[in-house]
Amino acid sequence: MVNLSLSARFSGLVGVLWALGAGLSLGQPAPSPGISLPLNDLSAFVSPTPNWRIVGGVRADLAKENSLVTTKGTGILANIPLAHPTADPKNPYKYDLFTTLQHGDIDLELEYMMASKSNSGVYLQGRYEIQLRDSWDVRTPNVHDNGGVYERWDEKRPEGQKGYEGHAARQNVSRAPGLWQHLKISFQAPRFNANGQKTENARVIRIELNGVVIQDDVELTGPTRGSAFDTESAMGPLRIQGDHGAVAIRNIRYVMYDKPRPELLNLTYSVYKGKFQKEPEYDKTAPESEGATKVLSASVSRIPNEFLIRYRGTLRVSEPGEYRFNLGVPGGGGQMKINNQVVVAPGEWNASGKATLPKGDLPFELLYSKFVDWAQPALGLTVAGPGVREFVISEGAGSNGEEVDPIIVEAPTNTILRSFMDMPGEKNTQGRTLRVTHAISVGSPEQVHYTYDLDKGALVQVWRGGFLDATPMWHDRGDGSSRPRGMVQRLGTPVLFLSKLSSPQANWVTDTTGSGFRPKGYVLDENDLPTFRYQSYGASVDDKIRVLSDGHGVQREVTVTNPASDLYARIISGANISALENGMYLVDDQAYVRIDNVAGAKPAIRESNGRQELIVPVKGKVTYTILF
Repeated sequence: MVNLSLSARFSGLVGVLWALGAGLSLGQPAPSPGISLPLNDLSAFVSPTPNWRIVGGVRADLAKENSLVTTKGTGILANIPLAHPTADPKNPYKYDLFTTLQHGDIDLELEYMMASKSNSGVYLQGRYEIQLRDSWDVRTPNVHDNGGVYERWDEKRPEGQKGYEGHAARQNVSRAPGLWQHLKISFQAPRFNANGQKTENARVIRIELNGVVIQDDVELTGPTRGSAFDTESAMGPLRIQGDHGAVAIRNIRYVMYDKPRPELLNLTYSVYKGKFQKEPEYDKTAPESEGATKVLSASVSRIPNEFLIRYRGTLRVSEPGEYRFNLGVPGGGGQMKINNQVVVAPGEWNASGKATLPKGDLPFELLYSKFVDWAQPALGLTVAGPGVREFVISEGAGSNGEEVDPIIVEAPTNTILRSFMDMPGEKNTQGRTLRVTHAISVGSPEQVHYTYDLDKGALVQVWRGGFLDATPMWHDRGDGSSRPRGMVQRLGTPVLFLSKLSSPQANWVTDTTGSGFRPKGYVLDENDLPTFRYQSYGASVDDKIRVLSDGHGVQREVTVTNPASDLYARIISGANISALENGMYLVDDQAYVRIDNVAGAKPAIRESNGRQELIVPVKGKVTYTILF
């Protein structure tokens, strides 16, 4: 007997997950390790011109346009535009870089750094451009800005209409020049029949920039402007633009999807009436109905609740290797066997599993037991494997049909919202994701926002883009939390901003015990912007955080009245902090910190629990700026 009931650890989450319309997470499978494009030399590229080089380090100066400074080594691809390039009418793209790799359907992932005011692009198949650009100053992006799918072009169209079908990024989530940005692209190549006629347009399935989805299901009816080829093809090279501006790229990885999908064949079903929390003895249980079908679906059952569907058939696998499966069976439990082995174990509404499968026709069995009366019947199964992008092999994706519109909080004016705030990557003492329970988030029309921890006087995170998604807090019963919508720069584990240290190397205080910390709320100025107030170590503190008018970051001014002689402020923590010039620091290649006024005190970088911290003695006022 196989137990199909919900596991105890999962059952408490069921109502929340499905109230939020949680179905299968199609399009976000477990990440594949992919293949690295080697950057030890330029052998992965066709006839590179002198503007391209392999380097070991790179920096961009915020004050110098279109300029990168490199150091010797390997691992980074850099384009340093030539001072006097020569035009070649026969080869207008001579300074661009083409890979020897030819690709069709592909997931591409890379990191890139833009010089100030620089411009470049990645052309999928050498034809469809995704913009790389310094868009740090932009609030509302257009098709020419970072992450845009560039426009097509037709000289025959009227002026002002020659460019068409471009797609701007949903929001600007770009980082500052000189900081590494993370780009992920999922691309589907155009389809052609045996006669070479195009049967389906190319598509950008998804683009994620710095952890935020900025493009989703964009159809490409033809090559974008500047394509290296007049015609479309099932295969083509990656191409990086080299004639517009300085750019550096590293950690290029890709996954090709060029293998046949698994197929379900010879499917039969049997529907049994009753509340099955264990698999029945089939030879002693008569089915309510049975038959043959071409697709997995919950609709074969005419019973709305308390039933078991048993599917049997053949899974044809053309490419051997490891496959991943996601099974959605709302309102009950499910199980899946392939080749007589359990691949998805029973017991959860959304379950997953993986198996290494040989090539051939393999026995297939799937069970769906429905016994929760308020959930709508549905069945969904997705598959991903070697050379196979995740796809739905069932009739639907397994949602219970209740789609929830997200509850979005915009910030057209200065906006304040109290909520819980979860901190991915940070753990509490129980090993769970850290939750800031007294968080206050402040949004701005400059589209730069921050979260403050009232319990510790700590600046928790800053981000660029949309303000907040309050769906987890306000939908149904809610859990009290909200989520940033843009590109988030977290500033380390929230701890007290101020701490008394016996020496600059003493451990930082992790809680308020002995600190005399007392929050005093906040006051609003004439622009509805808060200044936070608290007491700590006998001192009175005013903590004012303001978004810069150009949207480049935030400035924090902390005024401490009657500070103790051994009081320090922790500015920021990170895996790696390096001092630059003019009071600037680089944090994890993701943000700059500029020390503006510390009353003559000297900041110091120190090691702490395997990380680094930037601290400074407090002499009355601490003012610094975070640029990101």
